[in-house]
Amino acid sequence: MENKLAVLIDGDNIPSAYIKEMMEEIAKYGNPTIKRIYGDWTKPHLAKWKAVLLENAINPIQQYGYTQGKNATDSAMIIDAMDILYSDRVDGFCLVSSDSDFTRLATRLREAGKNVIGIGEKKTPEPFIVACDRFIYIEILKAGTRETEMETSKGKSSKKDEFDKITPKVIKLIASTISDVADEDGWAFLGDVGSLLQKKQPNFDSRNYGFQKLTPMINAINKFEIESRDNQRGRFKLIFVRNKD
Repeated sequence: MENKLAVLIDGDNIPSAYIKEMMEEIAKYGNPTIKRIYGDWTKPHLAKWKAVLLENAINPIQQYGYTQGKNATDSAMIIDAMDILYSDRVDGFCLVSSDSDFTRLATRLREAGKNVIGIGEKKTPEPFIVACDRFIYIEILKAGTRETEMETSKGKSSKKDEFDKITPKVIKLIASTISDVADEDGWAFLGDVGSLLQKKQPNFDSRNYGFQKLTPMINAINKFEIESRDNQRGRFKLIFVRNKD
């Protein structure tokens, strides 16, 4: 049975330009049965959201700013999240914001056994990121890949500067994770490696570095061996990796 998700969007904190790609990304993790966006819809800066709400069946929740300098949107979104949690209508939550004020909410939802996916900009503070099971930067949803840029940017400037650099720290993280799940010969199933990387670092995503999948990213680093094996249970090959000596 497909996971049911509650998608709660902080309209004051997320640009509307990413809505199409964002909803397509969320659909990978389950069925968004509840979709709400919070903000003061009397404010001009939310006007761009109004045009895309009907197209994506997102329910706008009006929240007036009662006090100058205070974000009433956060409180409304947190209260709704707890109401939904206690109603037990969903299997997980998708919190769309770059605001660290939702850190405690993400932690509380996970304590209740719910899967929490965070989506926000790269400026999102670390505490909110690590409070989620998975955190996705919205910038990568519109970005291409290094492979695509190599094919399409002949004679044009490359966009690879949009991607994070693969630092020695990233390589060390991958290498240690392979060792953690490897067999006696040092080989590790790539699916297990990816799952553990996500647990260690919720915002780890090969797309942050310009690769659509983890396999081409590991292959490009050239410090790991990759082997594909026949899958007796299906037609797709199984990918295994190990650290080079």
